[in-house]
Amino acid sequence: MKKSRSWVRWAVLTWFFALVGLCPWETVGQRAPDVPYVPTPYEVVEEMLKMAKVGPEDVVYDLGCGDGRIVITAAQKYGARGVGVDIDPRRIQESRANAEKAGVTDRVRFIEGDLFEVDIREATVVTLYLLPDVNLRLRPKLLRELRPGTRIVSHDYDMGEWEPDDVVKLPGPTYPHTLYYWVVPASVEGTWRGSMKTASGERAFTAAFRQQFQKLQGSIRLAGSPPAEVSEGRVTGDRLRFRTRLNVGEAAVPVEWEGQVVGDTIGGRVRVLEGPTAGEQEWTARRVGRGLDRGGGRGLYIRVPTPVGGSAVGPMPRLTSGRGVVIFKLAFPHVL
Repeated sequence: MKKSRSWVRWAVLTWFFALVGLCPWETVGQRAPDVPYVPTPYEVVEEMLKMAKVGPEDVVYDLGCGDGRIVITAAQKYGARGVGVDIDPRRIQESRANAEKAGVTDRVRFIEGDLFEVDIREATVVTLYLLPDVNLRLRPKLLRELRPGTRIVSHDYDMGEWEPDDVVKLPGPTYPHTLYYWVVPASVEGTWRGSMKTASGERAFTAAFRQQFQKLQGSIRLAGSPPAEVSEGRVTGDRLRFRTRLNVGEAAVPVEWEGQVVGDTIGGRVRVLEGPTAGEQEWTARRVGRGLDRGGGRGLYIRVPTPVGGSAVGPMPRLTSGRGVVIFKLAFPHVL
């Protein structure tokens, strides 16, 4: 059913762009919308806001806001502030009229503009009902501009290799709905130097982290010991956690790490789970070098022409250079 639904929406999109010559945004120099207007059912709006745990302290950005129903509902029922963005002037006019009827003009505003260009840095929640390729093109902007801990909910379409932190399926009168939820992770990719306290004194260490969105890998090397692989690593907002086996006494023992990321520093607690040095102590670290992807391994994307026309967008996992030439491999291409 979901595949059929996606096919129908693509068909609508094809028909929609065949008519863009009649649309008012052409007269004001703006490009056509990236997606056709298909309103999110109100019961799905409610679930999206519940999934994001929207509250009075939140600022909800709806990118491709249509008639404004998501940010209006967020203001009415949850006391949040909201910003709707849409490139279609008719949708913005409708949204403002709806906000006035709902009595929430003091808590919501609407921007007529390109969702790829609008400043979204103040958002604490972002909602989407776009298309698969638009989500992928938008993903680098979300990771670049949104603060760690910002929640994202997308109706029906995911973010490719960025696996959701949660998925909810809802029944519908004509087709089922799927909601995808992510928490923007802090960037921890790179080399870190720090220290941890143990029963025998303070121990210096070097950490090398590799990050793929919220997943964390790498190694920890205590001074005078071989490197230990990181396992079960995860970054959720500005918090990270992982496990290692370290020689903190006479033998390697399991160790759990948790910490809070603030820019290029981490501070937290480390728990030695076995042996005579078992217990909980503090650890701190500072980043001294970044990985190649300065977005913290969170998804660097490029667009290239395809042999059959059009273009493709996909992740650029590795770069090498020689004689001034940059060589890359495009994996998981998505033809647009």
